[in-house]
Amino acid sequence: MEKKILDYTQNRELSWLRFNQRVLQEAQDLSVPLLERMKFVAIFTSNLDEFFMIRVGSLHDMEALGDESIDRRSGMTAAEQLDEIYKAVAPLYKERDKTYAEIKKQLSPYGVCGLSFKELEQQEKKYVKKYFKEQILPVLSPQIVDANHPFPHLLNNTIYVTANLKQGNKSMLGIIPLPDFISDIVYLPGHDIRYIRMEKILIEYMELIFDQYEISDKNYICVTRNADISPDDETFADDADFRKRMKETLHKRRRMAVVRLETAEPLTKENEKYFCEKFQIEPKQIFRTKTPMKLGYMFAVAEKVPESMKRSLIYPPFHPQEARMVTDGSIMKQVKKKDIMLSYPYESMEPFLKLIKEASVDPNVMTIKITIYRLAKKTRLVEYLCAAAENGKEVTVLIELRARFDEQNNIDWSERLEEAGCRVIYGFEGYKVHSKICLITYRNRNEIQYITQIGTGNYNEKTAAMYTDLCLMTANKKIGEDAAMFFQNMSIGNLDGEYDQLIVSPSSLKKNILSLMDEEIAKGKNGRIVMKMNSVTDMDFIQKVSEASKAGVKVDLIVRGICCILPKVPGETDNVSVMSIVGRFLEHPRIFCFGNGADKKIYIGSADMMTRNTEKRVEVACPILDPELKTWVTHMLKTMLNDTVKGRNMTADGTYVKRGREEDGVNSQEVFMHEAIRESRNKSVVVEHKTIFDKIRAWMRK
Repeated sequence: MEKKILDYTQNRELSWLRFNQRVLQEAQDLSVPLLERMKFVAIFTSNLDEFFMIRVGSLHDMEALGDESIDRRSGMTAAEQLDEIYKAVAPLYKERDKTYAEIKKQLSPYGVCGLSFKELEQQEKKYVKKYFKEQILPVLSPQIVDANHPFPHLLNNTIYVTANLKQGNKSMLGIIPLPDFISDIVYLPGHDIRYIRMEKILIEYMELIFDQYEISDKNYICVTRNADISPDDETFADDADFRKRMKETLHKRRRMAVVRLETAEPLTKENEKYFCEKFQIEPKQIFRTKTPMKLGYMFAVAEKVPESMKRSLIYPPFHPQEARMVTDGSIMKQVKKKDIMLSYPYESMEPFLKLIKEASVDPNVMTIKITIYRLAKKTRLVEYLCAAAENGKEVTVLIELRARFDEQNNIDWSERLEEAGCRVIYGFEGYKVHSKICLITYRNRNEIQYITQIGTGNYNEKTAAMYTDLCLMTANKKIGEDAAMFFQNMSIGNLDGEYDQLIVSPSSLKKNILSLMDEEIAKGKNGRIVMKMNSVTDMDFIQKVSEASKAGVKVDLIVRGICCILPKVPGETDNVSVMSIVGRFLEHPRIFCFGNGADKKIYIGSADMMTRNTEKRVEVACPILDPELKTWVTHMLKTMLNDTVKGRNMTADGTYVKRGREEDGVNSQEVFMHEAIRESRNKSVVVEHKTIFDKIRAWMRK
């Protein structure tokens, strides 16, 4: 068997690491405000944490099981992929350390200072020592490891301060976990934002904690554990409660195998050997970092910046604007007259929430049905759904309890919804429900009618102000009938439903997308394909893209993250361009566009072209039928394709390059922000003029 099957594909894990390097490049961009650059370092860090927990964790399992299967995109076994990952990650650590140090240095003149203990002023040292003795020392749980005290279980993604201890002729290891309930940093008194990290304080005062020992080799470490658990792989009784199953799965995640060890200081040979034995890892899985292992606190630091410095350190404030297509009054009435689309975060999620709120009290509404994948910790959507149930509506919520790292949040919401009288159902064995679809059924005289909402992103009110997404609300009868059939199929466990307008995985989405691509292939050089997604890994899709390229079809792929197809490979993907946009907001919409002119077909939906989405998830894509909306989406795609500021082109070797001069270039996200602000202001002027005219008419009537 050949190692590499296709010349125009690359390994998905290495592709992801290149994407994360793109995130780090935003931290290096001098045009980005300093604290925003530091946030990108934090995002890079948390991304890498999740990569090791999930992707490296999965490969670790395959290697441990002796799985010799070959990755179809790169010809590598799991063990070979892991070796390449470790090689690729090491220089990224160095690049991150350099980037972090440079930003930290540049923040200092603004009074935003993360300090070491040596850098503290005398009064600050007194303050920290008092704080340590009163607030930290009483809640610490230090422990020693020797013949009588076994090595403890170290929790995933938790920082531990360590040191070698000696008492007479006896040597041992000292370990202090940083408790979850204490702050990551301690702010120092004064007007500036000066702070010191908690692990630095613990290292400084280890002599007070282990006061009877000689202390050497102070360090702090963090283990990353495999978190790639699928509840479907577990053995449960047929009648097991699914919520209980998920709770057991989450508990198991805490004890999974270690896949990475991070250290702040170089380990001695003895300590390296010791930790490798305890964690059952190899030295290549140990990474030293000069950057803080946890940087989430930087978002809180940014919030503390005084108004006088915000212009210099953070992005100018932007709040989602009023939707251009929505006027005052009932949202339900407006959707019944015309399809409405919202573009997050440029426009507010408010019209959709208002739609659900209206439906919850409308006497003609009979049912509300919705699929939920992720929700915010606080959400009005659940309030409105519960209110609808309490008002006698039949409310069905298909909630996916396996939304990774949101499992507990979804368990909590499912219980709240059930308590209010909603009918709560879950996903399927082996298939996550990732679709974003909501159906309102109402009676108009004696006729059953529908309002359907299809989205590209989650019903999460927090991320709707941070992620770019599209939300379509339509009263189209055929789409509504499809949505009604979809929810019926979900209720009876039928994954093979047939639909007229909607395309749904795992049954029809990939088949229909490939068929639409075939239509463009038949046109040859007159064919056109533009698709925007988060990731591309599906081999059937990749091969169809190559087929389109060979037929002369111009193919543009806007792919934020993983992309396993390589563009511009001679004879294979000559007519394929791949670009990535990483900017202020997280790019998230999935848009599939086929053809040119009036015959153009556009779909939006929840699915990436990944095998997991096309074959192992329930996804929904919906056609854009309204000509005005098709023009709008086409404009968005064209603007993104012309982004020369935040856009990068992928080359034939999988690396990314700038798209030319950024000066006076196009920043697509800024274009959309300015357009949303302009449309909102125009609406305000129209409303103001209407109010004046109404007053004049009322005066004249008098």
